[in-house]
Amino acid sequence: MTLPPAISIQNLVKRYAPAGGGEGKLALDGVSFEVPQGGIFGLLGPNGAGKSTLISILAGMVLKTSGTAKVWGFDIDHDMRNAKRSIGIVPQEIVFDPFFTPFEVLENTAGLWGVAKPLRRSMELLRAVHLEDKAKAYSRTLSGGMRRRLLIAKALVHQPPVLVLDEPTAGVDVDLRRQLWELVEEMNAEGVTVVLTTHYLKEAEALCDRIAIINHGQVIANKPTRELVEMAREKIVVLTLDRDIAAPPIDLSFLKSAKTGERELEVTYNKDKTNAGEVMAKIQAQGFAIVDVTTREADLEDVFVSLTSAAKTA
Repeated sequence: MTLPPAISIQNLVKRYAPAGGGEGKLALDGVSFEVPQGGIFGLLGPNGAGKSTLISILAGMVLKTSGTAKVWGFDIDHDMRNAKRSIGIVPQEIVFDPFFTPFEVLENTAGLWGVAKPLRRSMELLRAVHLEDKAKAYSRTLSGGMRRRLLIAKALVHQPPVLVLDEPTAGVDVDLRRQLWELVEEMNAEGVTVVLTTHYLKEAEALCDRIAIINHGQVIANKPTRELVEMAREKIVVLTLDRDIAAPPIDLSFLKSAKTGERELEVTYNKDKTNAGEVMAKIQAQGFAIVDVTTREADLEDVFVSLTSAAKTA
C-alpha cells in the first residue's frame, strides 16, 4: 500500500505586495511537488529561487497567494493547528536565548507547544543530539555546531513527523558538518521524514533519496537522486601527456578541451556520442603520448548548473 505524502504542494503561488506600486515580486509561480514519507528529500535552488518563501509558508509565517499545501495530510489553511504540529522547522539563523540552558530552552519550547510536563522529552532529545552533557550549561557557551544541534532538538519537542532543515550546515566546518549529517541520518532511520535545503550539492547527492530543484519560483526538476544525476550527458577525461602543451588539442567531438597544467589536459565530451578510448586515440593522433589518465562522471553539481543555466536563458 502506498503511503500518503508527508508534504503535498499543488499550484502554490506567492506574490509579495509591491513596495511602491506595480505588481510586486512573484516568489513562487505555480509550484507543485510531493515529499514521500520516510525519506530524505532535497529542495535545492540558487539564492532567491523561492525556497525560503516555500518553507515560511509551510511554517505558517508567510501567507500564500493561492494554491494548496498539506503537511501530513493537514491543509495549512483549513487545519492550520494540526499542520503546524506535524512539522518542525530548523531555520538558517541560530536564534535562541543565550541565558537559558539547553534543557531550559527545550522545556520552554515544549511549554509553548502545549506539551504537558509528563510528556516532555527534553533530556531524551538532548541525548539524541549528543548534548546531554551540556544540559545545564548556558547556551551562550555552546560552540556553533552544538547550537545547530540544539536547534534540531528544539524543532522536535512536539514530536513532528516531518523535519525541515534550512541550510543546517551553513558556516560550520567539515567535521561539524559530518556530525550533523550523521544526526540527520539517525533521525531519518527512526522514522522522521526530512526535507533538506543546502548549497553543498555533494552532500545532497549523498544524503537525499529524491531531489526537487526550484529556480525563479518554479520547479524545474523533481526526480529520485540517481535519475537526476544520470540526466547529465557529459563526462570528463583528464590526460597527463608526455610533453608540454603549447595549446590544447581540439576536435569536433570534444565539447571542451582545456589545459590544466603544463602537461595536463582536461577534455569534456558527450558520453552518448563518443567514449574515453576514442578521445585518447584522437589526442594520440595529434602526436602526443599519454602518460596517465583519469575520468570523472558528471555529478549533481553539473546537473544543477546545467538546469538552472538553461532556465535563465529559456
